[in-house]
Amino acid sequence: MISEQSKQSIDYIFSKSAKKSLILNPDDCCVIEQMTDCKDSEFLEREMVVLTISSLVFRVLTIFHIGEDSATRNYFLSKTTDKSLLEFFSEIGNLCSGAMNQELLRYFPHLGMSTPYTLSGRCLPFLNELKPGYLSRHAITINDSVRLQATLCLCGYAPIDFAVDLNDAIDTSGELEFF
Repeated sequence: MISEQSKQSIDYIFSKSAKKSLILNPDDCCVIEQMTDCKDSEFLEREMVVLTISSLVFRVLTIFHIGEDSATRNYFLSKTTDKSLLEFFSEIGNLCSGAMNQELLRYFPHLGMSTPYTLSGRCLPFLNELKPGYLSRHAITINDSVRLQATLCLCGYAPIDFAVDLNDAIDTSGELEFF
């Protein structure tokens, strides 16, 4: 129901969007690697920031698994003291989801985005209830010290087949999303 090129395309769109949106400074380095051998149990103790992009033929959930370690807190909260890590990261995650949405609009009209919401990591095993056609997990490392994980959950309601030009860079600078 979901072609291999569509799976590769959604991973590519996520990686490009995350590399641009998750860093706070232009000189920061963001490395994203697909995780192949991981279990839900590795993520149960982490809070999740969940964002959804929906169309008439699919829904993709981008789930960031956020740890409360000092490197993560220091990186994301170094310039603010009035927000919790989850509140601040929800805004950062929203930028990533917005960049993904802009790229997906090239292939699918009428997309909608959810506002970010948080869930306990203990909810992760229930992803299977959505009957995803594709799940992928990604390890994200910023400046060799901040470590996050993300899960992409793609649910198809009709056959999905699209291909992103893997050499095409996503440029979403200057765009503003209204909700």
